[in-house]
Amino acid sequence: MDVDTRLAEAWVRAIAAAVEREHERLTELDSAIGDGDHGSNLRRGFAAVLTALDGPDAPAPAGPGTVLTRTGSTLISKVGGASGPIYGKAFRAIGAALPQPGEAPADAAGFGEALAAGLRAVRELGKAEPGDKTVVDAWTPALAAYREAVAGGAGLPEAAEAAAGGAERGALDTVPLQARKGRASYLGPRSVGHQDPGATSTALLFRALAEATAAAAGTPGPSGS
Repeated sequence: MDVDTRLAEAWVRAIAAAVEREHERLTELDSAIGDGDHGSNLRRGFAAVLTALDGPDAPAPAGPGTVLTRTGSTLISKVGGASGPIYGKAFRAIGAALPQPGEAPADAAGFGEALAAGLRAVRELGKAEPGDKTVVDAWTPALAAYREAVAGGAGLPEAAEAAAGGAERGALDTVPLQARKGRASYLGPRSVGHQDPGATSTALLFRALAEATAAAAGTPGPSGS
């Protein structure tokens, strides 16, 4: 199974649906240790992404890289706070790392390298390391689980499911951490005991990837749906 334009669009739409479903929870988490706008910002951003993909003046994407690059550029231009630049640059990096039209499409291993490019972009922008209580704490174990699954012979749906599990565990693991980056770091020890909203939205991103790839492959997810 390769990463094609249809799958890239399905992933983005699944993220938008997850953000719409969970934006109040994201905002609640961010209200505890941040500015309280993470959910609303992402909701607005992915609504703009859908408009960029579906609007009457939207050009047809030339490939999966175009879909994800356009997603990133829209997030940067439409989302306030830290989440727009962080996720925007991540998606632009993923899109840029995918093969260009006319080249062989990315397989599971190739897409893993694109996800790694996304993580590098996040770390370069925020200067965050694992343990800082940020997006990185969910993306890092997601990528590690994805690569481990691919190395063991898994295809894209199985690797994406492994990544989703890794991201969800990583998000939960931010609860006992003290924030060292971003707005939450101003709270010092008071940031301990709260799940990081950015790590939580990253888990949504990878769960959406697992759902989109399972649907594309015609296989049921963990719930059997």
